[in-house]
Amino acid sequence: MRGEGGAQPAVGAMKQVFSLLEKTWSGSPVQFAWQKTSGNFLAVTGGDRTVKIFDRHGQKRNEISLPGNCVAMDWDKDGDTLAIITDKSSAIFLWDANTNKTSQVDSGMRDAMSFLLWSRVGTLLAVGTTKGNLLIYNRQTSRKIPVLGKHTKRITCGCWSTENLLALGGEDKMITISNQEGDTIRQTSVSSDPSDMQFSVMKTDERISTRESTVSVVVGKKTLFLFNLNDPDNPIDLKFQQPYGSIVTYRWYGDGYIMIGFSRGCFVVISTHIREIGQEIFQAHNHKDNLSSIAISQSLNKAASCGDNCIKIHDLSDLREMYAIISLDDENKGVDQLAWTDDGQLLAVSTRRGSLHVFLTKLPILGDACSTRIAYLTSLLEVTIANHVERELPVTVSVEVEPNFVAIGVYHLAVGMNNRAWFYALGENNVKKLKDVEYLGTVASMHLNSDYAAALFEGKVQLHMIESEGLDAQEERETRLFPADDDKYRILCHALTSDFLIYGTDTGVIHYFYIEDWQHVNEYRHPVSVRKIFPDPNGTRLAFIDDKSDGFVYCPVDDRLYEIPNFSPTIKGILWENWPMDKGVFIAFDDDKVYTYVFHKNAIQGSKIILAGGTEVPFSHKPLLLYNGELTCQTQSGKTNNIYLSTHSFLGNLKDFGPNELTQMLTQTLMLKRFSEAWEVCRLLNDQSGWNELAKACLHHMEVDFAIRVYRTFGNAGMVMSLEQIKGIEDHNLLAGHLAMFTSDFNLAQDLYLASSCPIAALEMRKDLQHWDSALQLARRLAPDQIPFISKEYAMQLEFMGDYINALAHYEKGITGNNKYQEHDEACLAGVAQMSIRMGDIRRGVNQAIKHPSRLLKRDCGAILESMKQFSEAAQLYEKGQYYDKAASVYIRCKNWAKVGELLPHVSSPKIHLQYAKAKEADGRYKEAVIAYEHAKQWDSVIRLYLDHLNNPEKAVNIVRETQSLDGAKMVARFFLQLGDYGSAIQFLVMSKCNNEAFTLAQQHNKMEIYADIISSESTTNEDYQSIALYFEGEKKHFEAGKFFLLCGQYGRALKHFMKSPSTEDNLAIEMAIETVGRAKDEALTNQLIDYLMGETDGMPKDAKYLFRLYMALKQYREAARTAIIIAREEQCSGNYRNAHDVLFSMYSELKTQKIKIPSEMATNLMILHSYILVKTHVKRGDHMKGARMLIRVANNISKFPSHIVPILTSAVIECHRAGLKNSAFSFAAMLMRPEYRNKIDLKYKKKIEAMVRRPDTTEAEEPTTACPCCAFQLPECELLCPGCKNNLPYCIATGRHMVRDDWTVCPHCDFPALYSEFKNMLQTENICPMCSERINIVHLKKINDCTQYLKPEEGDQ
Repeated sequence: MRGEGGAQPAVGAMKQVFSLLEKTWSGSPVQFAWQKTSGNFLAVTGGDRTVKIFDRHGQKRNEISLPGNCVAMDWDKDGDTLAIITDKSSAIFLWDANTNKTSQVDSGMRDAMSFLLWSRVGTLLAVGTTKGNLLIYNRQTSRKIPVLGKHTKRITCGCWSTENLLALGGEDKMITISNQEGDTIRQTSVSSDPSDMQFSVMKTDERISTRESTVSVVVGKKTLFLFNLNDPDNPIDLKFQQPYGSIVTYRWYGDGYIMIGFSRGCFVVISTHIREIGQEIFQAHNHKDNLSSIAISQSLNKAASCGDNCIKIHDLSDLREMYAIISLDDENKGVDQLAWTDDGQLLAVSTRRGSLHVFLTKLPILGDACSTRIAYLTSLLEVTIANHVERELPVTVSVEVEPNFVAIGVYHLAVGMNNRAWFYALGENNVKKLKDVEYLGTVASMHLNSDYAAALFEGKVQLHMIESEGLDAQEERETRLFPADDDKYRILCHALTSDFLIYGTDTGVIHYFYIEDWQHVNEYRHPVSVRKIFPDPNGTRLAFIDDKSDGFVYCPVDDRLYEIPNFSPTIKGILWENWPMDKGVFIAFDDDKVYTYVFHKNAIQGSKIILAGGTEVPFSHKPLLLYNGELTCQTQSGKTNNIYLSTHSFLGNLKDFGPNELTQMLTQTLMLKRFSEAWEVCRLLNDQSGWNELAKACLHHMEVDFAIRVYRTFGNAGMVMSLEQIKGIEDHNLLAGHLAMFTSDFNLAQDLYLASSCPIAALEMRKDLQHWDSALQLARRLAPDQIPFISKEYAMQLEFMGDYINALAHYEKGITGNNKYQEHDEACLAGVAQMSIRMGDIRRGVNQAIKHPSRLLKRDCGAILESMKQFSEAAQLYEKGQYYDKAASVYIRCKNWAKVGELLPHVSSPKIHLQYAKAKEADGRYKEAVIAYEHAKQWDSVIRLYLDHLNNPEKAVNIVRETQSLDGAKMVARFFLQLGDYGSAIQFLVMSKCNNEAFTLAQQHNKMEIYADIISSESTTNEDYQSIALYFEGEKKHFEAGKFFLLCGQYGRALKHFMKSPSTEDNLAIEMAIETVGRAKDEALTNQLIDYLMGETDGMPKDAKYLFRLYMALKQYREAARTAIIIAREEQCSGNYRNAHDVLFSMYSELKTQKIKIPSEMATNLMILHSYILVKTHVKRGDHMKGARMLIRVANNISKFPSHIVPILTSAVIECHRAGLKNSAFSFAAMLMRPEYRNKIDLKYKKKIEAMVRRPDTTEAEEPTTACPCCAFQLPECELLCPGCKNNLPYCIATGRHMVRDDWTVCPHCDFPALYSEFKNMLQTENICPMCSERINIVHLKKINDCTQYLKPEEGDQ
């Protein structure tokens, strides 16, 4: 287990292999020593005069009895011999690990032995005594070298160097260095007792020494003394802080570092580099009370310290990282010594109470997988079988030996070492041992399937059944050895799938052996030997690594080989994805990285392998199984750890990621062909480009249905329709070709089309793309009849690019000469014509163009010739093609005016006419020039010529008036000025917007009235009006001054002038004054004018009609009405009845419009006047009855007609007589006989009337009655006051009778009512309304069915 950055991981992370607690040791600490190199044995001794030897599983292998207690023991460098010395004997005891025998060597020493040490390089054994003597014994030669008096006191410590120098320290406080002959070559004294002496390489900056020239020794438990043999005069003494306590032990490691353990629980790392010597690089207080030992394993790269009752293990590469903690809770006395085996697999710790524990710190990483089941070593003698995909509980199997290999099958487990394998059958809940098998050599690897095992040993593979099925098993299918005897190759690797045994050889051949048929079925030859093979779960693809460390995938089905790209030479192995949906994904792994690859099979570009990405793998993790992006790895501690591949990050919860991560995931899913996951990612991204990527990938992998789904989702209807058309195509190449084309990979599409059953598709595509060059090459092969058509298209393209030579050649090739393709041939001939001209062969080109029926061609060739400055040919072609404008313009360029003149009638372009006109004017031919200028719409030039050269000012003036040309007007003005016609000059100056000049001219020549006249008809600025007004004011022309002050809005001054201006017949000044006041809406001005009109200012009252107009202008309608009645009365008195009628009518209408009450007097007067006017109409039409009735009404109100009393009464008598109304006639005749009237009667009628009076006839028909429109009361027709409802009834404007409901209409103009039938009758002869005198079309007369709105009592009558 691994702790992150110094955090304390779970206790007991290391597995305890065994514990030893012998009764004889109890109570006292024990010494122990691991066998060097292999670490298979552990020698242990306590205070019981024996050394017991245990194997690495805790089994006791031997017990060596000694004459006394063991003083020291040591294994030689190879771990073959254990040497032991005791306190009671001078013999050295030697135990041989290979034979398990003990022997003795007599040391020949008289005093007791105190020190023992094997050389690190040879077979020399050094033994020291309590008196300071030394013996060097050579195990190989049995030679003994005694050295007496090496030290004067007991030898306590020492060490060998790699050059066989021996350093010793004794209680005489001396350190000696001797060679292997025992001669002292250096010596030095120290201040206190030396202990724990070690040789090492000390780093110096000058030179990197690889010789062990430094002796380190603890002096007096307090300081560390470094003695350099090359520099004996300058030893280094390192002292440490007091609180650390005394030095317990130390170890050199790495690049000149020393780790020192102190008694109070600390350990410190220092460097021996000269520059930083003695500096503490790292310090940790690992144990609370005390520290008793430290150990370093270089192979594990770990350091351990023990103290109190626990062991702490650190990583040397990062000491802050605590790798594991082992607690020994039962050890109440604390732990003592600590030592690792050389391979770092086992760590032994002894305790103060005499027990010893061994922990597993590193396991051989052995494991195997079969489908999703894995088997791996969890302890030295324990294999665990797990299947976390199928959620099966792990099963542990205890095995008999420490295995070298493990293999798992569908129903079996095999473990083995050397040449033996043990097979176990996997039951539902248990594992039972089946058998063990011995092979003919040491097994390198083994694989199992459901029935067979295949073991590889010494270049051979043995395939055999795991369980023989009794007697009926065919014997030859029981087992087989590969290769057969006569084959000379060696097998380097093998694999077993459910159907095949596959193996690779040193000759580079991969063989497939089909178990079902018991024969070889396939082989692939590779140029170099095949080192490792890895079939996918189905065996249909095989990844392998060859001798050059290159990786490949081989497909036996189609015998194709694909190279794995970016394949690192350090790759150790390959695992295929076991998830059934993810076929084609595999990983390649080395020590610290896993690379994900995807085999893209049947993509458009064919099949290939791509690298999808890499994932870092923690230290010493070995991949075992890959399932849906989850990698199960084995670790050194016998556990598994799951790692998620970085290429499968999309398998988490997608909602937790932002758009950037989702975009990366989309790329991953598309690489891995995980389209449904990609769909989800696109949905979350909701981005057009994402959907596009997915759709493209679907096309790339030929997933047409899925692509349709995607394109439909983001609304690309064109692609959906295109894909729908091709999705049924079975020809793989044709389908791939279409898809390659859709993804714009046209060269690939062409190759695929040509390989398909429909190669012509390639030609069609090139034509659609307008790749005419490629299309021509394809057409030569596939469809020669299409060459002319493609040539034409290619020629057009070349022409566009400016390659005229080749374009001409292709146009010529395009001519078929077949009438069927006449249009095509014409296009080619046109091309030939144009290209000939471009190439300079002008005659050929022009002839072709003239012969050719097309006008456009003539135009195009003309344009080319024109650009080449070949004007005459260009003009000729333009003319032939009836492009007269262009022809004329080219003729103009070459100054061929005669031709231009010929063409002018056909020319529409003003520009050409203009050019022609200018040329003619320059020649002085003004008439032709004028006509051309007119065609060119250059009116100023036309006017100029008429005035200057042709002396026709009338024409010029007309043109100015028509065209309103400013410059023309100026020219005409100038002309009139020269003639002295100032009025006309002013007029044209104004027209040309030169108002100031016109004004000045008018002033100078006293023509202001003309100027004023013109200006007031134009719309111009207030300043202009004002300047005129001021001029007239100065001239005392009051009326004109007033008029222009009014125009520029100065109402006060305008009124003043109008009132000053002398009165004329038409009284225009007063009218203008009224208009001024009406516009000014200023009370003071109004009062001023009223005073003037009333005659207050000059004692001359003006006509009342002006007052009426003033009131109307001011919208003071009531006053206007009053005035109108007065005016009407005056008119009536004067006998102007029509005027009176019109004044009242207009007032009546105005009041009605303004919704103001109409005075009853006005209504009555209007009715009587209207009745009078109707008389004429009726009499004219010969309708005497109606005339008589109206005259009766008038005569009854005769006082209103004072100036015509007698004529009216006379008419009444005559009309009544004619109508047979004798009584009425009589009564009016009697009236006429009054003395004041009698003499005024017209002599024509006088006698008749007198006779009528003398002989009265009072017969008279009753007046017919009609219903009152309000209350339906029957009353006489001409009666306007209903006796029933007392209402004043509306009257008919045609007859003067009262209205009836069912015969109602109104005048469309004045809205006065009339009887529909009568009005219609009247309009047959008269088409004028008798009331408003407007013309009426009889068609516009509509009968009104609902007349309620007209019957509202008149406002004036209430």
